[in-house]
Amino acid sequence: MIRNPVLQIVRLPAAKTSIREVHSRLPAKGADVSILGQELTFRNGRTAQNRFLKAALTERISSWDPKDPTKRGIPSQRIINLYDKWGHGKFGMILTGNICVDPWNLESAGNVVFSKENDGPELREACKKWSAAMKQDGALAIAQISHAGRQTPEVVHPHPFSCSDIQLKAKRRFMGFGKPVALSLEQIKTEVIDRFVFAAKFARDHGFDGVQIHAAHGYLLSGFMSPLTNNRTDKYGGSPQNRMRVIQEVFENIRKEIDASTGFLVGVKTNSVEFQEKGLSIEDAKQMCRMMERCGFDFVELSGGNIEKPAFQHMRDSTRKREAFFLDFAEQIRPVFEKAIVYVTGGFRTAPAMVNAICDGITDGIGLGRPITAEPDLPAKILRGECLSAADTKLDPDDYMLTATASNMQMGQMGKRPFAELKNVCDDIADLSNPKEAENYKKASEQYYKEMKQTADRGEAIHGVLEYKNIVS
Repeated sequence: MIRNPVLQIVRLPAAKTSIREVHSRLPAKGADVSILGQELTFRNGRTAQNRFLKAALTERISSWDPKDPTKRGIPSQRIINLYDKWGHGKFGMILTGNICVDPWNLESAGNVVFSKENDGPELREACKKWSAAMKQDGALAIAQISHAGRQTPEVVHPHPFSCSDIQLKAKRRFMGFGKPVALSLEQIKTEVIDRFVFAAKFARDHGFDGVQIHAAHGYLLSGFMSPLTNNRTDKYGGSPQNRMRVIQEVFENIRKEIDASTGFLVGVKTNSVEFQEKGLSIEDAKQMCRMMERCGFDFVELSGGNIEKPAFQHMRDSTRKREAFFLDFAEQIRPVFEKAIVYVTGGFRTAPAMVNAICDGITDGIGLGRPITAEPDLPAKILRGECLSAADTKLDPDDYMLTATASNMQMGQMGKRPFAELKNVCDDIADLSNPKEAENYKKASEQYYKEMKQTADRGEAIHGVLEYKNIVS
């Protein structure tokens, strides 16, 4: 069942720039891709020009100062150049990476921050340029606003705010996590709700078309949702309704300041499943998603996994056989949403699978992440009929750290020059579908990991990306 009728089929002209083809692509059978070019209309009346979503990918290349929080989180020219490429990719919607709502509780050093602490002319000017770059060929520019909670690296903040004081024992990128401080009722208002509202208003005032509230992958709001991390006994703990309360209050308070009639979109990213024992069950997730639908979110992005057991690592055989890691779970949760537009992100690599997921009623939109760090114009190529699949990377897809580092590396390459200086939007990007390039990258990544570990061992925050020099032009 297809929920959205055909409103407009995009017929894209050939790219004005020279073609730069990848070495090899994943095999894909022929498909009518016209459905991917249909508009999507949100409940507040706003429209996306097609079904493609550029999913959030952490950049880690904004300003960072280990001592002065007011100097953190200013978008660099490199970030603007990066989104200049996706802004020429023909997406319906483009999400930023993690934009943190305060300068202390970060997913990583180098995150962008929208807060009173770092607000000023430099941040404002950079954000206007950033949002403009995202919207160059008609995409909606959406700021993903986030609070890392207990997943803040210890070297960034030794005692981050969280829903409870349950410490994360795992390490990420060689960095551990400190003992979190459980938020008081007053702090939930001042340090969470008020800060999300400030970030949303800041986004609106600086050219963004909406925000996505990050409530997935183990970050603060996701932590409230799961009984694994939420042991509160007050109105924010216990029942699914109580564990969802803070997300509902964030949404309601944003809408008090920015009415739906303005056309400003408010979406949410949520886990389609938690793999841990005693985590969210599918029924639990369904109940929470029903609450999201009743809240009035304009769109919902379904994803999954967290640091301790990443869904990206193919945790189940049934998932391993599907082209989207979370499709099995989205099939069960999707019917809950009647008015909210649903995007599924995670694993889409071929146009036929994208088309089938839409035609089967599993999703309205297609979220793309790592494939579009190799080719920022992949949607445009698919819609123009130039290809039916993503580049066939020669990296092991089950090696999460290797592939994540590769995507960050490619994003850094995309940020080196603005689009105006390129012959093709894919210039400068390492083609990891080329075995020679992939093998050289793997060697470079081994040295990079050694340097990361040395940085972490010194008690310093890891900031930036692997600076890689291509060997294949």
